[in-house]
Amino acid sequence: MTLLGPGDPFPRLSVQLVGGERLDLPDALAGRFGVVLLNRGSWCPFCTAQLRDFQRAHQALEEVGASVVSLSVDDEATTQALVEKNGLTFPVGHSADAHAIAADTGAFISTDPLHLQSTGFVLDSEGAVLTSVYSSGAIGRLTAEDTIGFVRHQKRSV
Repeated sequence: MTLLGPGDPFPRLSVQLVGGERLDLPDALAGRFGVVLLNRGSWCPFCTAQLRDFQRAHQALEEVGASVVSLSVDDEATTQALVEKNGLTFPVGHSADAHAIAADTGAFISTDPLHLQSTGFVLDSEGAVLTSVYSSGAIGRLTAEDTIGFVRHQKRSV
């Protein structure tokens, strides 16, 4: 397992969305800053809080030119319920292969039940990793406020 760091290209991932659409990362985020959130699942209160945090910050993320995508191992029905309950308007993927995602991104996994640990990436407009946040448990993750500040700083540095 290799952790992704600044400058590494984000791996090509095909994200299955509710309703049958697929989103190909990092291409779907090209031309904008991308935020990719790997979540433990809808059963995790820390993960749902993170998703609600990014939803509340939707306008501020738009203003800095950042798009958010989330992904977990939850099935489609569970993911649909999560999206509806929390009013999520950004793409939320389901049915991720935890072992394949871990191999591609370095995300930690747990086996009982099988899930990805919270992992977050901020990507530049060309799909390279600007920063990554890996958690080996329930806490330790990107926040919307920190992400917005980080993107603003990146824009000033260019």
